[in-house]
Amino acid sequence: MANGGIIGTVNTPTSTTATGVWQQEEQYEAKVTDTWPQRALFTTNSCRFNDGSSDYLNRTPSSAGNRRTWTWSAWVKRSNLGGEQNLLAADNSNRICFETVDSADQFALTDTNTSTIDVVTNQVFRDVSAFYHLVVAFDSTQGTAANRVKLYVNGSQVTSLARSTYPTQNGEFSINNNSAQYIGRNSGGSNYFDGYMSEVIFVDGQQLAPTSFGVANSDGVWTPIPYTGTFGTNGFNLQFQNSAALGTDSSPNGNTFTVNNLTSIDQSTDYPEVNYCTMNPLHSGAVTFAEGNLQVSRSGSGQSWLNSLSTFAPTSGKWYVEIKVNSVGSNGLNMGFANFDLSNLQNVTSGPGEDATSAGLYSNGGPIFYASGTTFATVGSPSGIMQLAMDLDNGFLYWGKNGTWLNSANPESGATGTGGLALTNLSSGGSYGIALAARNGGDVSFNFGSPPFAISSGNTDGDGYGNFEYAVPSGYFSLNTKNLAEYG
Repeated sequence: MANGGIIGTVNTPTSTTATGVWQQEEQYEAKVTDTWPQRALFTTNSCRFNDGSSDYLNRTPSSAGNRRTWTWSAWVKRSNLGGEQNLLAADNSNRICFETVDSADQFALTDTNTSTIDVVTNQVFRDVSAFYHLVVAFDSTQGTAANRVKLYVNGSQVTSLARSTYPTQNGEFSINNNSAQYIGRNSGGSNYFDGYMSEVIFVDGQQLAPTSFGVANSDGVWTPIPYTGTFGTNGFNLQFQNSAALGTDSSPNGNTFTVNNLTSIDQSTDYPEVNYCTMNPLHSGAVTFAEGNLQVSRSGSGQSWLNSLSTFAPTSGKWYVEIKVNSVGSNGLNMGFANFDLSNLQNVTSGPGEDATSAGLYSNGGPIFYASGTTFATVGSPSGIMQLAMDLDNGFLYWGKNGTWLNSANPESGATGTGGLALTNLSSGGSYGIALAARNGGDVSFNFGSPPFAISSGNTDGDGYGNFEYAVPSGYFSLNTKNLAEYG
């Protein structure tokens, strides 16, 4: 048959749509001319908010939108827990936030000035290793009070509520008014958000379900999809694609936000479908976390050792990490690698290398210790960027400094382990991750593939993931969920 066995009307394709059934020749031509219908694009970036530097976005609409009906959607990965953190706020009281009234880290839409909106989950949200999809669907015109505010998390409506004061029918509030709207803090300059936001969408005039923004994949995991609906007058879509203008609105409205204290380095590739490892504040002592839990520091003197661990701990595969040493104190930092199944993780007395199941760089003088203080190599001044390649398949660790592998090591040597440290020296077997112990000062930044510091060269792993200063050894990968699913 002339159409290759496919019967249908002839198409007139555009860049995004087509009608009828495609003939084979049409399909070929459309692919060649790049008119084959493409799925609507959506971001692969997030914006990293740091409360310590007072990061936020703001915009004042020229006119009020529909203050009775709207939907807010965002993918959020938390870093700092505990205190109230505003996600979207119109003033000091009317806000979408993580709050602390009943219990820290509850998700809420609340207006504490008037007490006419106060819908708060019983559930608390303290996972710092993954993204939550959060949706607030508001429609005060509904006859049933409980339908006027709906909170959703990862595709499911939250019905177990700590407080449930719903707005009066046809009530109007500050969100979507022609007053300043804030992302990442309130109007009073406090309650800053700390963590990552991705796909921040506001739809003016519609109360939508989360299925407009996400879908369960074949494994049952809630994942983002492009939003293809309309936005209304004050709607916006923040995809954080432009590192020089992180407040850019990708919707047709052009409702761009003003950027405050955020810089290009705050554009992150940490995203729900490619979720990167960070350090874990839920397992640490009194160390300070910043930059999306990728910068860890400790001040003072005469301190006891306190440790922090990574959120990911693979059992197999080959993994590459860079650690930038910003400063060291006297007897200050041990950084490196630990067996999470066997190490005394709750009380690492002196950091990686000081017990039988770990290895690490000791910042005072620069030796790399393993198995309770045995010297493996000497680094010298622990400055610049340290490199760690973990070959869990063949059982070796490799260290490098500023692009040169120590001990003339070859991380690509496989079972030979040239210049590497054999994991058999560390009671091998189990889950392995990154560890840091801090005592009398010091500051380091971790790059698992989405760096919190400027990169001058831009190297990726073999699958195109990550942004590293130095070349990733062949066969090694950045620590993210895509790579873990395939290689870990």
